[in-house]
Amino acid sequence: MIDYKKICTEVEAVVRRTGEFILKESEGFDISRTETKGLHDLVSYVDKGSEKMLVDRLSIILPEAGFLTEEGTSVKKGLRYCWVIDPLDGTTNFVHGVHPFAISVALMEDDQAVAGVVYEVGGNESFTSWKNGGAWLNGNQIHVSGADKLSESLVATGFPYSNFSHIEKYMDCLTYFCKTTHGVRRLGSAAIDLAYVACGRFEAFYEYGLNPWDVAAGILLVREAGGRVSDFEGNEKNLDGREIVACNRFVFPEFLENVTKFMHG
Repeated sequence: MIDYKKICTEVEAVVRRTGEFILKESEGFDISRTETKGLHDLVSYVDKGSEKMLVDRLSIILPEAGFLTEEGTSVKKGLRYCWVIDPLDGTTNFVHGVHPFAISVALMEDDQAVAGVVYEVGGNESFTSWKNGGAWLNGNQIHVSGADKLSESLVATGFPYSNFSHIEKYMDCLTYFCKTTHGVRRLGSAAIDLAYVACGRFEAFYEYGLNPWDVAAGILLVREAGGRVSDFEGNEKNLDGREIVACNRFVFPEFLENVTKFMHG
């Protein structure tokens, strides 16, 4: 069996080095060098360069592992292990010179996340977690918030950017939380939203239409920090980002009940 903590430490070093590349490229970035996958779905040479660096370096750490990557740099399959990589979560923020944007890397073992790193590049904040090892921010252990009421909660979300099939339900849900919580924030990076739930800055987060690379590391962070993560119906297994709710354990039942009511009612 591999040493999850050791793997996580090695991944963090790789991610930090890759973050230096992203930060350097963010200085004077020319938005005209951006490609468009969809109206709200941008990709830059920085995404692709970051992903190649991550794939190359992670291949050294665990040569037998496969890859699931946003930009498709590697399609290698692993029998037991798989790296799930978002090389630049928050690309639209990045190309407009807005923070946050982040790198997200998770190691899956038989479809279960066993190590994860979310690195917020601009703020130099490295969120790390490994199976049964807790969650950490720059080496200090973190925990979800202790708030126990939705009315005392700060909620995070992300607006749909390609799948608008549930936009009316989503806006009704958003309106409800605007009226019944401390407020709603939309940072533009699901990986960071989940990391902020893990360290107690947000009490709750919900979104639909995401992908595994957006959420794999963040889900592990929230759970290792004492929180709960599910889809909109409360299922906590095999989450792929299509629906996600993440909260501290006190607010989770009330928050999930309302998300379910609006999104699946």
